Amino acid sequence: MEGRHRQLRPGRRLQGGAVTAPSTGASRAAARRTRTPWPGSAGHTFVAAYTVLLVAFGVVPTGYAIYFAFTDNADSFAGLSNFSTAFDDFRFGPAVGHVVLYLAWWLVSLVVFVVGLALLVHRMAMKGLSRLLRFLYYVPGALAGAAGVLVWLFVLDPTVSPVGFLLRALGYHAFGQVIAPGHLPVLFTLIAFWTGAGGWIVVMYGALNNIPADILEAARIDGAGALQTAWRIQIPMLRKWIVYMVILAFAGGTQLFVEPQLLSQASNGVAGRDYSLNQLAYDFAFQNNDVNTAAAVSVELLVVGLVVAGVFVARSGFFDAD
Repeated sequence: MEGRHRQLRPGRRLQGGAVTAPSTGASRAAARRTRTPWPGSAGHTFVAAYTVLLVAFGVVPTGYAIYFAFTDNADSFAGLSNFSTAFDDFRFGPAVGHVVLYLAWWLVSLVVFVVGLALLVHRMAMKGLSRLLRFLYYVPGALAGAAGVLVWLFVLDPTVSPVGFLLRALGYHAFGQVIAPGHLPVLFTLIAFWTGAGGWIVVMYGALNNIPADILEAARIDGAGALQTAWRIQIPMLRKWIVYMVILAFAGGTQLFVEPQLLSQASNGVAGRDYSLNQLAYDFAFQNNDVNTAAAVSVELLVVGLVVAGVFVARSGFFDAD
């Protein structure tokens, strides 16, 4: 019979309620209609622009510097000769000492005062002062590094400084006395803290808000005071954020340049134009016309930063699940 020999269409119901399977094309079309968006697309789209900028202005220049560090002016492989040239320079050792001393002051003050001020702001949240303090702490960070240093050039000059009376009371009556070489690590720490600590205070404050309230409430019920709660609960739970801050602050501190460079120009060389390693690299490149040795100094700073970051991450369990 004609009905028996007719081919069944995809999805056509047979006698007894059975349904034939749809064709391959129809199944694919149905799958496309019901397919849900990939959950990771939004995140990758969000970081795509940053990734492009990171490659263009981070990865490519780094590779370019590494190439220069291991070649000479004739683009021939030079081995470690550029590193030896930088190391044997009479200015290299003092520059390393200056940076190490500055890092000691900078990192200790950053950890102690940033964490302390963040705890203080968090403690004042119930008193309505938190927002005002966070704003005041963050305002200096809105200034560019060079602008912040220029502000401090006026602050450190007893003749025009708004706190000149305090400087004169301490026995400093001239700008040169304030910026004596022995004072520079402390002065650079003050400038860096003034311009960069506010952002970290805000970050630490946000991390403190993520601590579960029931943990703090349990501590209060057990009789823990503010200091005990901060030392035994809040600071340990901020450990990863503190490590993250120290890693970035160390990397930024090794690249000390703007503060001593501007201070050197303002003081007619009292601070020295080769005070830091970055200044020394700048001097190699633009005073000695030795870009390869300058690149070697920058690669050394990169390696030191990566090694220190690796040690901090490994020793602190930075990526361990809480």
